Amino acid sequence: MSEPVRIAARRSPLPEQRATTGPPHASTAAPRPSETPAPAGKKPGKARDAFFDNAKYLAIVLVAMGHSWEPLRGDSRAAAALYMTVYTFHMPAFIVISGYFSRSFDASPTRLKRLVTGVAVPYVIFEVAYTFFKRTAGDDPSYPISLLDPWYLTWFLIALFVWRLSTPLWKVIRWPLPVALAIAALASVSPDIGDDLDLQRVLQFLPFFVLGLVLRPEHFQLVRRKEARILALPVLAAALVFAYWAAPRMNAAWFYRRDSAQELAAPGWSGAVMTLAMFGCSVILVACFFAWVPGRKLWFTALGAGTLYGYLLHGFVAKGSRFWDWYEVDWVHTPAGQIVVTVAAMTLITVLCTPPVQRMFRFAMEPKMEWAFKRDAAEVARKR
Repeated sequence: MSEPVRIAARRSPLPEQRATTGPPHASTAAPRPSETPAPAGKKPGKARDAFFDNAKYLAIVLVAMGHSWEPLRGDSRAAAALYMTVYTFHMPAFIVISGYFSRSFDASPTRLKRLVTGVAVPYVIFEVAYTFFKRTAGDDPSYPISLLDPWYLTWFLIALFVWRLSTPLWKVIRWPLPVALAIAALASVSPDIGDDLDLQRVLQFLPFFVLGLVLRPEHFQLVRRKEARILALPVLAAALVFAYWAAPRMNAAWFYRRDSAQELAAPGWSGAVMTLAMFGCSVILVACFFAWVPGRKLWFTALGAGTLYGYLLHGFVAKGSRFWDWYEVDWVHTPAGQIVVTVAAMTLITVLCTPPVQRMFRFAMEPKMEWAFKRDAAEVARKR
Protein backbone atom coordinates (compact mmCIF):
# COMPACT_ATOMS: atom_id res chain seq x y z
CA MET A 1 0.00 0.00 0.00
CA SER A 2 1.38 3.39 -1.00
CA GLU A 3 2.03 6.10 1.59
CA PRO A 4 -0.86 8.38 0.45
CA VAL A 5 -3.26 5.43 0.65
CA ARG A 6 -2.05 4.50 4.12
CA ILE A 7 -2.50 8.11 5.26
CA ALA A 8 -5.98 8.31 3.79
CA ALA A 9 -6.94 5.05 5.46
CA ARG A 10 -6.00 6.41 8.86
CA ARG A 11 -8.12 9.55 8.40
CA SER A 12 -11.76 9.71 9.29
CA PRO A 13 -13.89 10.11 6.15
CA LEU A 14 -15.39 13.45 5.20
CA PRO A 15 -18.77 12.44 3.79
CA GLU A 16 -20.98 14.77 1.85
CA GLN A 17 -23.30 16.26 4.44
CA ARG A 18 -26.50 18.21 4.33
CA ALA A 19 -26.35 21.99 4.64
CA THR A 20 -27.96 23.73 7.56
CA THR A 21 -28.86 27.29 8.28
CA GLY A 22 -25.73 28.72 9.67
CA PRO A 23 -22.10 28.58 10.80
CA PRO A 24 -20.86 28.30 14.32
CA HIS A 25 -23.62 26.02 15.47
CA ALA A 26 -25.76 23.06 14.76
CA SER A 27 -28.59 24.73 12.89
CA THR A 28 -27.87 28.40 12.84
CA ALA A 29 -24.46 29.88 13.14
CA ALA A 30 -22.13 27.13 12.11
CA PRO A 31 -23.82 24.73 9.79
CA ARG A 32 -24.01 21.34 11.37
CA PRO A 33 -22.09 18.74 9.47
CA SER A 34 -24.85 16.19 9.38
CA GLU A 35 -27.86 14.72 10.95
CA THR A 36 -27.77 12.91 14.28
CA PRO A 37 -28.67 9.21 14.28
CA ALA A 38 -32.37 8.63 14.00
CA PRO A 39 -34.32 6.66 16.61
CA ALA A 40 -35.16 3.03 15.95
CA GLY A 41 -37.84 2.65 13.35
CA LYS A 42 -37.01 5.91 11.61
CA LYS A 43 -34.84 6.52 8.59
CA PRO A 44 -31.29 7.01 9.84
CA GLY A 45 -29.44 10.24 9.04
CA LYS A 46 -25.78 10.72 8.36
CA ALA A 47 -23.40 10.58 11.29
CA ARG A 48 -21.83 13.84 12.43
CA ASP A 49 -18.26 14.33 11.33
CA ALA A 50 -16.00 14.90 14.32
CA PHE A 51 -13.52 16.90 12.24
CA PHE A 52 -15.93 19.76 11.58
CA ASP A 53 -17.33 19.78 15.11
CA ASN A 54 -13.76 19.97 16.43
CA ALA A 55 -12.93 22.75 13.99
CA LYS A 56 -15.93 24.81 15.05
CA TYR A 57 -15.21 24.41 18.74
CA LEU A 58 -11.51 25.29 18.40
CA ALA A 59 -12.35 28.28 16.20
CA ILE A 60 -14.87 29.66 18.70
CA VAL A 61 -12.29 29.28 21.47
CA LEU A 62 -9.93 31.40 19.38
CA VAL A 63 -12.69 33.99 18.94
CA ALA A 64 -13.10 34.29 22.71
CA MET A 65 -9.34 34.43 23.23
CA GLY A 66 -9.02 37.17 20.65
CA HIS A 67 -11.68 39.26 22.37
CA SER A 68 -9.92 38.81 25.70
CA TRP A 69 -6.61 39.99 24.22
CA GLU A 70 -7.98 43.14 22.62
CA PRO A 71 -7.56 45.42 25.67
CA LEU A 72 -4.09 43.98 26.33
CA ARG A 73 -2.55 44.92 23.01
CA GLY A 74 -1.38 48.33 24.13
CA ASP A 75 0.75 46.90 26.95
CA SER A 76 2.07 43.75 25.28
CA ARG A 77 3.53 43.46 21.82
CA ALA A 78 3.28 39.68 22.13
CA ALA A 79 -0.46 39.94 22.85
CA ALA A 80 -0.83 42.24 19.84
CA ALA A 81 1.00 39.73 17.63
CA LEU A 82 -1.16 36.84 18.83
CA TYR A 83 -4.26 38.97 18.32
CA MET A 84 -3.35 39.84 14.73
CA THR A 85 -2.44 36.24 13.89
CA VAL A 86 -5.68 34.82 15.27
CA TYR A 87 -7.78 37.52 13.63
CA THR A 88 -6.25 36.61 10.30
CA PHE A 89 -7.96 33.22 10.22
CA HIS A 90 -10.52 32.51 12.97
CA MET A 91 -13.57 34.14 11.34
CA PRO A 92 -12.45 33.13 7.81
CA ALA A 93 -12.33 29.52 9.04
CA PHE A 94 -15.89 29.78 10.36
CA ILE A 95 -17.08 31.36 7.12
CA VAL A 96 -15.38 28.73 4.96
CA ILE A 97 -17.16 26.00 6.95
CA SER A 98 -20.42 27.92 6.56
CA GLY A 99 -20.00 28.04 2.81
CA TYR A 100 -19.02 24.38 2.64
CA PHE A 101 -22.26 23.33 4.31
CA SER A 102 -24.31 25.76 2.23
CA ARG A 103 -23.67 23.91 -1.02
CA SER A 104 -27.06 22.20 -0.96
CA PHE A 105 -29.03 25.38 -0.21
CA ASP A 106 -31.63 25.68 -2.97
CA ALA A 107 -34.08 28.25 -1.60
CA SER A 108 -36.70 25.55 -1.11
CA PRO A 109 -39.48 26.31 1.42
CA THR A 110 -37.97 23.99 4.03
CA ARG A 111 -34.53 25.56 3.80
CA LEU A 112 -35.93 29.08 3.78
CA LYS A 113 -37.86 28.33 6.97
CA ARG A 114 -34.69 27.09 8.64
CA LEU A 115 -32.84 30.16 7.45
CA VAL A 116 -35.46 32.38 9.06
CA THR A 117 -35.71 30.49 12.35
CA GLY A 118 -32.01 29.68 12.62
CA VAL A 119 -30.46 32.97 11.49
CA ALA A 120 -32.92 35.83 11.01
CA VAL A 121 -34.86 35.36 14.25
CA PRO A 122 -31.73 34.99 16.44
CA TYR A 123 -30.39 38.11 14.76
CA VAL A 124 -33.45 40.13 15.75
CA ILE A 125 -33.51 38.74 19.29
CA PHE A 126 -29.83 39.34 20.00
CA GLU A 127 -29.69 42.70 18.28
CA VAL A 128 -32.43 43.87 20.63
CA ALA A 129 -30.82 42.14 23.64
CA TYR A 130 -27.42 43.68 22.92
CA THR A 131 -29.01 47.10 22.51
CA PHE A 132 -30.63 46.94 25.95
CA PHE A 133 -27.39 45.62 27.40
CA LYS A 134 -25.51 48.60 25.98
CA ARG A 135 -28.18 50.98 27.31
CA THR A 136 -27.91 49.60 30.84
CA ALA A 137 -24.42 48.17 31.37
CA GLY A 138 -22.84 50.58 28.91
CA ASP A 139 -24.54 53.59 30.48
CA ASP A 140 -25.94 54.73 27.13
CA PRO A 141 -29.71 54.92 27.70
CA SER A 142 -30.40 56.62 24.38
CA TYR A 143 -28.67 54.03 22.20
CA PRO A 144 -31.24 53.23 19.48
CA ILE A 145 -32.59 49.88 18.41
CA SER A 146 -31.73 49.45 14.74
CA LEU A 147 -32.05 46.20 12.85
CA LEU A 148 -30.19 47.83 9.96
CA ASP A 149 -27.06 48.59 11.98
CA PRO A 150 -25.78 45.37 13.63
CA TRP A 151 -24.00 45.92 16.92
CA TYR A 152 -20.95 43.91 17.91
CA LEU A 153 -21.28 40.18 17.14
CA THR A 154 -24.64 40.21 15.38
CA TRP A 155 -23.03 41.28 12.09
CA PHE A 156 -22.18 37.64 11.44
CA LEU A 157 -25.82 36.54 11.47
CA ILE A 158 -26.98 39.17 9.01
CA ALA A 159 -23.97 38.43 6.80
CA LEU A 160 -24.75 34.71 6.90
CA PHE A 161 -28.36 35.42 5.98
CA VAL A 162 -27.30 37.39 2.90
CA TRP A 163 -24.60 34.90 1.88
CA ARG A 164 -26.93 31.94 2.21
CA LEU A 165 -29.61 33.60 0.07
CA SER A 166 -27.01 34.28 -2.61
CA THR A 167 -25.86 30.65 -2.77
CA PRO A 168 -27.92 29.65 -5.86
CA LEU A 169 -26.31 32.54 -7.76
CA TRP A 170 -22.75 31.42 -6.95
CA LYS A 171 -23.60 27.92 -8.14
CA VAL A 172 -24.32 29.09 -11.69
CA ILE A 173 -21.44 31.57 -12.08
CA ARG A 174 -18.51 30.23 -14.09
CA TRP A 175 -15.78 31.80 -11.91
CA PRO A 176 -17.42 32.37 -8.51
CA LEU A 177 -14.29 32.95 -6.42
CA PRO A 178 -12.67 35.57 -8.71
CA VAL A 179 -15.99 37.39 -8.91
CA ALA A 180 -16.35 37.36 -5.11
CA LEU A 181 -12.80 38.67 -4.71
CA ALA A 182 -13.52 41.47 -7.20
CA ILE A 183 -16.63 42.45 -5.23
CA ALA A 184 -14.64 42.46 -1.97
CA ALA A 185 -11.90 44.59 -3.52
CA LEU A 186 -14.42 47.09 -4.86
CA ALA A 187 -16.08 47.30 -1.45
CA SER A 188 -12.74 48.06 0.19
CA VAL A 189 -12.34 51.17 -1.98
CA SER A 190 -15.93 52.37 -1.56
CA PRO A 191 -16.26 54.65 1.50
CA ASP A 192 -19.89 55.50 0.67
CA ILE A 193 -21.25 52.01 1.38
CA GLY A 194 -22.20 53.02 4.92
CA ASP A 195 -23.12 50.99 7.98
CA ASP A 196 -26.45 49.51 6.89
CA LEU A 197 -26.43 45.73 7.52
CA ASP A 198 -22.67 46.06 8.08
CA LEU A 199 -22.41 45.74 4.31
CA GLN A 200 -18.66 46.27 4.23
CA ARG A 201 -18.16 43.11 6.25
CA VAL A 202 -20.76 41.23 4.22
CA LEU A 203 -18.90 42.03 1.01
CA GLN A 204 -15.31 41.87 2.23
CA PHE A 205 -15.76 38.49 3.93
CA LEU A 206 -17.80 37.15 0.99
CA PRO A 207 -14.85 35.40 -0.75
CA PHE A 208 -14.41 33.04 2.20
CA PHE A 209 -18.03 31.94 2.00
CA VAL A 210 -17.73 31.40 -1.74
CA LEU A 211 -14.48 29.49 -1.19
CA GLY A 212 -16.38 27.15 1.11
CA LEU A 213 -19.01 26.65 -1.59
CA VAL A 214 -16.43 25.48 -4.12
CA LEU A 215 -14.47 23.21 -1.77
CA ARG A 216 -14.95 19.45 -1.81
CA PRO A 217 -14.20 16.74 0.79
CA GLU A 218 -10.94 15.85 -0.94
CA HIS A 219 -9.66 19.38 -0.33
CA PHE A 220 -10.03 18.91 3.42
CA GLN A 221 -8.35 15.52 3.16
CA LEU A 222 -5.44 17.18 1.39
CA VAL A 223 -4.70 19.64 4.20
CA ARG A 224 -5.04 16.88 6.80
CA ARG A 225 -2.19 14.82 5.38
CA LYS A 226 0.94 14.37 7.47
CA GLU A 227 2.99 16.49 5.11
CA ALA A 228 0.54 19.38 5.46
CA ARG A 229 0.63 19.18 9.25
CA ILE A 230 4.41 19.30 9.29
CA LEU A 231 4.48 22.24 6.87
CA ALA A 232 1.86 24.12 8.92
CA LEU A 233 4.22 24.52 11.89
CA PRO A 234 6.88 26.71 10.27
CA VAL A 235 4.17 28.65 8.43
CA LEU A 236 2.40 29.48 11.71
CA ALA A 237 5.73 30.35 13.31
CA ALA A 238 6.56 32.70 10.43
CA ALA A 239 3.11 34.29 10.74
CA LEU A 240 3.68 34.98 14.44
CA VAL A 241 7.11 36.50 13.74
CA PHE A 242 5.69 38.72 11.01
CA ALA A 243 2.79 39.75 13.25
CA TYR A 244 5.23 40.65 16.02
CA TRP A 245 7.05 42.91 13.56
CA ALA A 246 3.84 44.36 12.11
CA ALA A 247 1.96 44.90 15.40
CA PRO A 248 3.25 48.46 16.07
CA ARG A 249 3.22 49.35 12.37
CA MET A 250 -0.16 48.10 11.11
CA ASN A 251 -3.70 49.18 11.88
CA ALA A 252 -5.47 46.09 13.25
CA ALA A 253 -8.78 47.44 11.93
CA TRP A 254 -7.87 45.96 8.54
CA PHE A 255 -8.66 42.53 9.99
CA TYR A 256 -12.22 43.54 10.94
CA ARG A 257 -13.09 44.30 7.29
CA ARG A 258 -15.72 46.80 8.38
CA ASP A 259 -14.19 49.91 6.77
CA SER A 260 -12.95 51.02 3.40
CA ALA A 261 -9.30 51.91 2.90
CA GLN A 262 -10.13 55.62 2.91
CA GLU A 263 -11.87 55.28 6.28
CA LEU A 264 -8.65 53.76 7.63
CA ALA A 265 -6.70 56.82 6.45
CA ALA A 266 -5.07 54.85 3.62
CA PRO A 267 -5.09 55.58 -0.13
CA GLY A 268 -7.98 54.04 -1.98
CA TRP A 269 -5.88 51.74 -4.16
CA SER A 270 -4.45 50.08 -1.05
CA GLY A 271 -7.88 48.62 -0.26
CA ALA A 272 -7.78 46.32 -3.29
CA VAL A 273 -4.18 45.33 -2.59
CA MET A 274 -4.92 44.58 1.07
CA THR A 275 -8.04 42.61 0.14
CA LEU A 276 -6.07 40.23 -2.08
CA ALA A 277 -3.05 40.04 0.23
CA MET A 278 -5.10 39.38 3.35
CA PHE A 279 -7.25 36.84 1.55
CA GLY A 280 -4.13 34.91 0.58
CA CYS A 281 -2.70 35.07 4.11
CA SER A 282 -6.02 34.05 5.63
CA VAL A 283 -6.45 31.07 3.33
CA ILE A 284 -2.94 29.83 4.15
CA LEU A 285 -3.51 30.12 7.90
CA VAL A 286 -6.97 28.57 7.64
CA ALA A 287 -5.34 25.59 5.90
CA CYS A 288 -2.75 25.40 8.69
CA PHE A 289 -5.55 25.50 11.25
CA PHE A 290 -7.49 22.70 9.53
CA ALA A 291 -4.29 20.67 9.26
CA TRP A 292 -4.07 20.43 13.04
CA VAL A 293 -7.77 19.96 13.80
CA PRO A 294 -8.24 16.41 15.17
CA GLY A 295 -10.36 14.10 13.07
CA ARG A 296 -11.40 11.76 15.87
CA LYS A 297 -14.04 12.23 18.54
CA LEU A 298 -12.69 13.99 21.65
CA TRP A 299 -14.13 15.38 24.87
CA PHE A 300 -14.99 18.70 23.20
CA THR A 301 -16.34 17.32 19.91
CA ALA A 302 -19.98 17.52 21.04
CA LEU A 303 -19.50 21.19 21.89
CA GLY A 304 -19.03 21.95 18.21
CA ALA A 305 -22.80 21.72 17.78
CA GLY A 306 -23.30 24.61 20.23
CA THR A 307 -20.84 27.19 19.00
CA LEU A 308 -23.52 29.72 18.06
CA TYR A 309 -24.56 29.76 21.70
CA GLY A 310 -21.02 30.42 22.82
CA TYR A 311 -20.49 33.01 20.11
CA LEU A 312 -23.53 35.15 20.91
CA LEU A 313 -23.66 34.71 24.69
CA HIS A 314 -19.99 35.38 25.41
CA GLY A 315 -20.42 38.80 23.81
CA PHE A 316 -22.22 40.03 26.91
CA VAL A 317 -19.23 39.14 29.07
CA ALA A 318 -16.70 40.43 26.54
CA LYS A 319 -18.41 43.82 26.29
CA GLY A 320 -19.28 43.83 29.98
CA SER A 321 -15.61 43.47 30.86
CA ARG A 322 -15.06 46.86 29.20
CA PHE A 323 -18.18 48.48 30.59
CA TRP A 324 -17.32 47.37 34.13
CA ASP A 325 -13.60 48.26 33.84
CA TRP A 326 -12.29 44.78 34.55
CA TYR A 327 -9.16 45.58 32.57
CA GLU A 328 -8.39 48.58 34.76
CA VAL A 329 -6.96 46.24 37.40
CA ASP A 330 -3.16 46.41 37.21
CA TRP A 331 -2.46 42.70 37.66
CA VAL A 332 -4.43 41.87 34.52
CA HIS A 333 -1.70 43.51 32.45
CA THR A 334 1.09 41.36 33.90
CA PRO A 335 2.16 38.14 32.10
CA ALA A 336 0.42 36.05 34.77
CA GLY A 337 -2.71 38.18 34.47
CA GLN A 338 -2.76 37.78 30.69
CA ILE A 339 -2.58 34.01 31.08
CA VAL A 340 -5.44 34.07 33.60
CA VAL A 341 -7.55 36.19 31.26
CA THR A 342 -6.87 33.80 28.37
CA VAL A 343 -7.77 30.69 30.41
CA ALA A 344 -10.90 32.42 31.72
CA ALA A 345 -12.01 33.20 28.16
CA MET A 346 -11.42 29.60 27.08
CA THR A 347 -13.36 28.27 30.07
CA LEU A 348 -16.27 30.65 29.58
CA ILE A 349 -16.74 29.87 25.90
CA THR A 350 -16.53 26.14 26.63
CA VAL A 351 -19.26 26.33 29.26
CA LEU A 352 -21.49 28.39 26.97
CA CYS A 353 -21.32 25.69 24.28
CA THR A 354 -22.50 22.89 26.59
CA PRO A 355 -25.88 21.11 26.23
CA PRO A 356 -27.43 22.62 29.40
CA VAL A 357 -26.82 26.13 28.05
CA GLN A 358 -28.18 25.07 24.67
CA ARG A 359 -31.39 23.81 26.27
CA MET A 360 -31.75 27.02 28.25
CA PHE A 361 -31.46 29.32 25.24
CA ARG A 362 -32.86 27.14 22.47
CA PHE A 363 -36.02 29.25 22.43
CA ALA A 364 -33.94 32.15 21.08
CA MET A 365 -31.39 30.27 18.97
CA GLU A 366 -33.51 27.55 17.39
CA PRO A 367 -37.20 28.48 17.67
CA LYS A 368 -39.48 26.12 15.78
CA MET A 369 -42.15 28.73 15.01
CA GLU A 370 -44.47 26.29 13.27
CA TRP A 371 -47.26 28.82 13.80
CA ALA A 372 -45.53 31.32 11.50
CA PHE A 373 -45.38 29.19 8.36
CA LYS A 374 -47.83 27.55 6.02
CA ARG A 375 -47.79 23.77 6.06
CA ASP A 376 -46.05 22.21 3.09
CA ALA A 377 -48.63 20.63 0.76
CA ALA A 378 -46.46 17.63 -0.02
CA GLU A 379 -45.87 16.93 3.67
CA VAL A 380 -49.58 17.16 4.40
CA ALA A 381 -50.31 14.74 1.57
CA ARG A 382 -47.76 12.24 2.87
CA LYS A 383 -49.39 12.22 6.30
CA ARG A 384 -52.82 11.39 4.92
